[in-house]
Amino acid sequence: MRASAPRRKQRTTASMRTGVVLLTTAAVMSSAGCFGSSEDPSRSGPSRGGKHAEGPAWNTRPSSIVSLGDSITRGFDACSVLSDCPRVSWSTGTEVDSLAQRLRSGARSWNYAKTGAVMADLPGQMEAAATRKPQLVTVMIGSNDACRNSVDDMTPTDEFRSVFTSALTRLRREVPKVQVYVASVPDLKRLWSQGRKNVLGRQIWKLGICPSMLKDSDAMDAASTERRQRVDDQVDDYNQVLKDVCGKDLLCRYDDAVHKYRFTERELSKWDWFHPSKAGQQRLAAMAYRRITSP
Repeated sequence: MRASAPRRKQRTTASMRTGVVLLTTAAVMSSAGCFGSSEDPSRSGPSRGGKHAEGPAWNTRPSSIVSLGDSITRGFDACSVLSDCPRVSWSTGTEVDSLAQRLRSGARSWNYAKTGAVMADLPGQMEAAATRKPQLVTVMIGSNDACRNSVDDMTPTDEFRSVFTSALTRLRREVPKVQVYVASVPDLKRLWSQGRKNVLGRQIWKLGICPSMLKDSDAMDAASTERRQRVDDQVDDYNQVLKDVCGKDLLCRYDDAVHKYRFTERELSKWDWFHPSKAGQQRLAAMAYRRITSP
């Protein structure tokens, strides 16, 4: 039976209202991000051919390494007093079971770290690394940004973030497929707690090693405790920056294992009780190897 004219008009009006509601709902959901955009590479979704889009694969066996950073990566005080010893460096050393040795890429590894380097020095190191076109760049930096003459001299977090971001961006532009391993800043407060047990170590610290944390190492008054806590908090901020910036790069892996690790007295230099000894360098290599070779 054919519907009467008034009923047909009512049904048409209802259908139009339903269509408007559906279109409005779809628009709201789309603006709120409920529907994936084919132009947004960060979202997973079907690509042409029905396959899911994937990021670049991580190579667990890179064949060339450039290592950047500060005195830790230079093996400072690991072989003799107040001197670099890159041959025992956790990253490229040849006399320890370093990362390069574990990856069997020792023939193609370069160490551009520099004792005393701060985050502001990283862009220059990154520039040097880019000329080698390596498959992997390791970064361990930030300790000296916190180890200043006073807590007021520590590198501001915003500046730390800005420089690291620009350095990583430039490396990515120069070497698009390079992988980056970023180690966390060590727990300086933990190193103070461990090293202060050694009488000679406390005397060496008076020469000016990381004064913001280590000066007056036996003092437990409120001002000294607050000073050390400020350094500890700043290190936490630096590590959050490293994690955040690295996390935005598909070929960058941040590793918090270094900060979490509790170095023993045997793993600290017998000359300054602060930098890693040969045993400490090998421990760092093991942590990096585990993170880099994980699937």
